[in-house]
Amino acid sequence: MKIVGILVAVAGLVSTVLAQGLPGDFAFLRDIDPTIIQDIRYAGANNFIGRPIAGYDAAECVVKRGVGLRLKAVQRELARQRLSLKMFDCYRPTRAVADMVAWSRSGKETAAERRYNPAFSKADLFRLGYIATHSGHSTGAAVDLTLVDLTADNSRKFDPAKDYADCTAPVAARAPEGSVDMGTGYDCSDVKAHTAAGSITPAQRRWRSMLVAAMAGQGFVNYSKEWWHFSLPGAGGSAYDFPITRAH
Repeated sequence: MKIVGILVAVAGLVSTVLAQGLPGDFAFLRDIDPTIIQDIRYAGANNFIGRPIAGYDAAECVVKRGVGLRLKAVQRELARQRLSLKMFDCYRPTRAVADMVAWSRSGKETAAERRYNPAFSKADLFRLGYIATHSGHSTGAAVDLTLVDLTADNSRKFDPAKDYADCTAPVAARAPEGSVDMGTGYDCSDVKAHTAAGSITPAQRRWRSMLVAAMAGQGFVNYSKEWWHFSLPGAGGSAYDFPITRAH
């Protein structure tokens, strides 16, 4: 009976690992901290390309386990202020990076796409440092996120049929994100999205500073051109290309 029980337990463990399909020390963030809000934008149409991006077969945040544990610690501190992290992107398959590169070089640009880069053409995104042929996200050590005020009304939802203002517009006019007002929307390729931009309001600057400080407390470093992008030095390594699937 003991042998049978051990075999059943081993079979269950193998089944779980195979179901997750995650290599190395990658993990689903929801398994580490289910309280962290997720809005994985590249798994749907609410992003700068306007469709699901290659490799995002599910709207799941996947990270290196060490990164996830640090995010859990940040979340615990924010909870004391009735705030929460909201994840926009985590691990990014290299096929998704290639998809973004192909999009930027297509020579076509829709009005909806222009909402994300209102000041210049998408062909300039490489030169200006907003898109790269290699991404730290593919190592599992970089994340895109924001803050949610849990005491606020976050019920406003994205409507794909609505003609929103561009990502630099006042928060009431641009596409809703169910989060605090950081001065621009997520993935906004504009100088106003630079973390230290001088064109934002004092309240928006305080939110950005709060996010940077909370993340820095756990060792994360912000990318100066994107208030939402953070990486954990030393946690990366090789780039991966496994698709993102649903947890369990």
